[in-house]
Amino acid sequence: MKHDTLVLGAGMVGVGCALHLQARGQSVALVDRRAPGLETSHGNAGLIQREAIAPYALPRGLGFLLSGATNRRVDVRYHALDAARMLGPLWDYHRNSAPDRYKQISREYETLIALSLETHQQLMNEAGVNDLVAGQGYLMLCRTERELQRIFAVADERARDGVNHTKLTGAEVARDEPALVGSFAGAVRWTDPLAISSPSDLVQAYARLFEQRGGVVHLGDATTLRTTDAGGWQVDTADGQTLEASQVVVALGPWTTQLTARFGYTAPVIPKRGYHMHYARLPDRPLHSTIIDTENGYVIAPMKDGLRLTTGAELANVDAPRTPHQLDAAEKIARQNFPLGERVDPEPWMGTRPCMPDMKPVFGPVPGALGLWCAFGHGHQGFTLGPVTGELLAAMMTGAAPRVDVRPFSPARFG
Repeated sequence: MKHDTLVLGAGMVGVGCALHLQARGQSVALVDRRAPGLETSHGNAGLIQREAIAPYALPRGLGFLLSGATNRRVDVRYHALDAARMLGPLWDYHRNSAPDRYKQISREYETLIALSLETHQQLMNEAGVNDLVAGQGYLMLCRTERELQRIFAVADERARDGVNHTKLTGAEVARDEPALVGSFAGAVRWTDPLAISSPSDLVQAYARLFEQRGGVVHLGDATTLRTTDAGGWQVDTADGQTLEASQVVVALGPWTTQLTARFGYTAPVIPKRGYHMHYARLPDRPLHSTIIDTENGYVIAPMKDGLRLTTGAELANVDAPRTPHQLDAAEKIARQNFPLGERVDPEPWMGTRPCMPDMKPVFGPVPGALGLWCAFGHGHQGFTLGPVTGELLAAMMTGAAPRVDVRPFSPARFG
């Protein structure tokens, strides 16, 4: 079956690309080994983070490096051999986190984040799923006065770039979230982001919109991708069909470069794995907002399936054995303060965030492979940036002018 474009990968980024290509008149087939929204897009904290105008830098302080060496931190852990293989990209990540370089990267990154709410809200309206918005804003909770003042300074800096927030004292935190146990120094409430009750449900709703508009979704194996004698692209589906198109977008998250390497393109992905678990709500102690424990690096988010605890980063290859010790450590701390009931899921969920050494996503034409495009490397913000990535990539692929300068995100900057 022939189409204009094949999109490989049905997470938030892939579905965003498929929808925007379709909106520009393309016949599009969306292919993944699983149904839409069941890989990394399923497992996040469910926030569309308009406030996240700066990407996650690598902390450069000696204290972080010393404590990280013990591999017992709650926010960051690693598999030693895997981390050793990442030393080159991690060193680049460290250099790009230096203040001057990081400032320039953040300016480029902000051009994408600034469009995140707008592009999501458009699709939510068209898909008729505004009921998936569980609330607006979230709390960045601080246990110590030192951390609180640091977060207040960050909030003031971002306010100058149009990001809205309110500052809360410890007493105000207790007033707004009476189910919390213990005392806290205070918090910043970011008021722009949207909290989604089920991230995978939102991806699936966007995929249904794509189908309602004439798009087709197939189960299939992206590794069957191949070129044709006529210079096009083919991929096989699980039901025995062969799909063909003149262009293909590879949006396979942490698996993207495993496929593009066959066509001569690699990039230094840093895989940051994360875990989550759902807990039963305690009816007499409701939690009203998504909350980040800033000092410990985990998130508690009220969701459809219960209270979801998501962990920070684990540096390990995507196919390395699961080691959910980080989740256990975060749960032990969280139970002292949050209204967590019994575990709901039979086992912890795990996914992998594809992060780049310069903290910016990668989207555009793959060098040296005519008709091959990619969209990956969004790190912690693939859920937030999927629709805007799709919009910008679709403009590039159809010869239109993107709304922002896309050169900082070009695949050609690697390799």
